Amino acid sequence: MVTRFNRRQYSTLASLKAGILLSAALFAALSVGVGEAQAFSLFGVHLWGEREEEIDNVEDPVRYNVSFSVTGGDSELEKFLRNRSQLVSDEKKPVDGDLGLLVKARDDLQILVGSLYEKARYGGLVNISIEGQSIEDIVGLPNFDRVNPVPVTVNIEAGPQFTFAKIDIVDAPPGFNATKLGLVAGSPAYSTTVLTAARQIVSDLKDDGHPFATITRREVIANHRNNTIDVVIDAEAGPKANLGPIAITGSDAVDPDFIRTYSRLKAGEPYSPETLSDAANRLRTLKTFNSVVINTADTLDENGQLPATIAVKDGKFRYFGFGGTVSSIDGLGLEGYWGHRNLFGKAEGLRLEAGVSRIGATGDLGSLDYAGGITFTKPGLFHPSGMFTASLVAGTENPDPYTAKTLAGTVSYSYEQNEFNTITLGATTEYSHIEDAFGTDDYLTFSLPVGFDRDTRDDALNPTEGIYLVTTAEPAYDFLNSTVYSSFDAVGSTYFSAGEDDRFTLAARVGAGTIVGGGSLKDIPANQRFYSGGGGSVRGYAYKSISPRNADGEETGGRSYVEASLEARIGVTENIQIVPFIDAADVSADNFPDFSNIRAGAGIGVRYLTGFGPIRLDVALPLDRYPDGDKFGIYAGIGQSF
Repeated sequence: MVTRFNRRQYSTLASLKAGILLSAALFAALSVGVGEAQAFSLFGVHLWGEREEEIDNVEDPVRYNVSFSVTGGDSELEKFLRNRSQLVSDEKKPVDGDLGLLVKARDDLQILVGSLYEKARYGGLVNISIEGQSIEDIVGLPNFDRVNPVPVTVNIEAGPQFTFAKIDIVDAPPGFNATKLGLVAGSPAYSTTVLTAARQIVSDLKDDGHPFATITRREVIANHRNNTIDVVIDAEAGPKANLGPIAITGSDAVDPDFIRTYSRLKAGEPYSPETLSDAANRLRTLKTFNSVVINTADTLDENGQLPATIAVKDGKFRYFGFGGTVSSIDGLGLEGYWGHRNLFGKAEGLRLEAGVSRIGATGDLGSLDYAGGITFTKPGLFHPSGMFTASLVAGTENPDPYTAKTLAGTVSYSYEQNEFNTITLGATTEYSHIEDAFGTDDYLTFSLPVGFDRDTRDDALNPTEGIYLVTTAEPAYDFLNSTVYSSFDAVGSTYFSAGEDDRFTLAARVGAGTIVGGGSLKDIPANQRFYSGGGGSVRGYAYKSISPRNADGEETGGRSYVEASLEARIGVTENIQIVPFIDAADVSADNFPDFSNIRAGAGIGVRYLTGFGPIRLDVALPLDRYPDGDKFGIYAGIGQSF
């Protein structure tokens, strides 16, 4: 997104900054380990190098070797069965005693037979032998070799693939379509298809308001003469019910009425598992509770309703922390913060934070960037889906185009229209003292930002599908210079994935904005004009360096911009992605870009996927470098670039 003044810039989550520092530490670890092939783990995640063999406390270790073969199937089937075999996957781990090996082999027999059923091979045979003797013939306590690894042989005859013949479903929910799940005569009779259909029937019945829906009969009858399967599934819907009274348990410090209201669960509304799940997730996003569980009763009450209980456990309301960033261009940045998540008993939040950056990038203390602020949030104000926010932020900012000292107060109210859409209304008063290419000026602006966001991404840190759209309209008035102007900005990204486990994701982002009114460009505060460049926009260019310039080559900022990014996230392993990308932008002093000064950057990145988000490292080159511009840029962080 093109860099424009962000009044929430000093409220950036410290977790993100800590993540950037973490990436720097990871990069340092890479450098130290080169040539030594040392193992490295991060928060329990094994990254590279040889892992020492993990051996449990086994009193009587017995080692074994596996010979594995499949006849009557293709290579994909053999690979599938090998991956399912515990004997194969645990071959390097000793078992506990002779009986332990026999039990493991017998368990594997059941697993492999079930795996054949998953592939519609109901006539297949699995034979497992230990030291040449079938495990079915081993009785009593065996006595295997202790000197050499015990030979284990797994022979599988896949047999023919069965197809569905007769399909009988009783009391399926309205609109249930078995053919969409593959449960249709003549198609491969995968056991997973039958199980999925049964689960879907129960799920659809519950979604239709039947809390006690269940499957009373599920039969799969194989006909080995013609290699077909008959399926019988009987469902019992049970009574349809509405939610009854909503009880609250477990919280000592948070108002139960607030919990009930913020959950948006209401007695008398139709029972729905999705509604209950959404309510639990909504309460978890407050970060006020360590746990949130919503349970329903086993029977209906005397009014024919289904009582529900929201069981919560209070978390630690007070928190503090610090973070840091480091860059060869921007120097060292440090930040500290303190907060409270339940100030008055209704999950009100208070956060104080302060930071300093550009340490080392400049020797002048006055050229450092300082920031400090206080933010208050009150969820559920006026409406359960509303959020009130008030903040006061002061700071200095010293990018190349300008120097700014600012004090801004903001109040806003956001309303979640639905699970995807959020509408935000706000009011901001800001005083700024700015020195830029036009000279030194003071501004006192009042603005009324209005925003609409739509977010259908499946994962905010590593999206593989969906869209993310952020739009803002912000009329403003500068009291000191009697200037009226309005800013309009929209940025949207979309994602398309393909391949096994979404190994390939194509991500695209487009943004555009314009500022109307305000007379000359000088009348608009420099920190509210448009710029581009940096890790959040066009990689390969310095932060805010893409801008219209005056006759002396100084950046002035612009009235309008158009920006686009495209990257392909290619999974080369389960955890590692290679990401080629290209970014481009045009920033103009006019109300609309004329595309006469497009600047583009291209490069390649690496992502390491972890449980807390991708670790990102990008290297980019400017394709049309400014005479005094950087030759390349390196960017690190947590999460995808957009």
